[in-house]
Amino acid sequence: MNLVSSNIPAHWLWLLWLSSALIGGLIAWRASWTMLLDRRNLNIFLGATVAVLALWLIKTGIKPGLSFHLLGATVLTLMFRPLFALFGLGLVVAALTLWHGEYAAFAPNFLLMGGVPVAVSWAIYRIVDRRLPNHLFIYLFLNAFFGAAVAIFAVGITSTGFAALSGSYSLHYLLDEYLPYYLLMAWSEAFLTGMVLTLMVIYKPEWVATFDDKRYIDGK
Repeated sequence: MNLVSSNIPAHWLWLLWLSSALIGGLIAWRASWTMLLDRRNLNIFLGATVAVLALWLIKTGIKPGLSFHLLGATVLTLMFRPLFALFGLGLVVAALTLWHGEYAAFAPNFLLMGGVPVAVSWAIYRIVDRRLPNHLFIYLFLNAFFGAAVAIFAVGITSTGFAALSGSYSLHYLLDEYLPYYLLMAWSEAFLTGMVLTLMVIYKPEWVATFDDKRYIDGK
């Protein structure tokens, strides 16, 4: 869902921008910025961010503010952990905001398509990491495949709620013509995320911050 400025109630903007600013402050304060001083890490981060931007440009829509595209948020979360994933998605949203000129829509788009999927992806990873055995299949199926599907469907639910509460579209219309498509998007997001993470943990495990081949592969 790429919101447009006209679909956002003016009296909501201060709260949305405040929430985005708090997340931005958390990123600035807690992120390990020294990681990006390594040119290799910087190149990997920028390359992944540009790849996600390209993914977002492949989209379709049914109404203004009701568009569909894959997110790549779970990949960024597993590769860089939540703070850098949010930073990368913030850069993507900022680039698209400047391109389309929908400046008032930056904060809600960042929260809906950045904050929601990263929070869901990270929560699933933490639960799996704490409660289930360290195994490659568990890591890929639950964190990558299942996590990505749940994350994008969570975006669909929150986007539907946002559009309905803001009065942009009726809840009946959204439930009939918008939300069901996220079930299809969930499968596509899950397949893409699972495929990308599988290739990386096999050939470039050092690119995935949440993966340790000694934990998930050795002795299994």
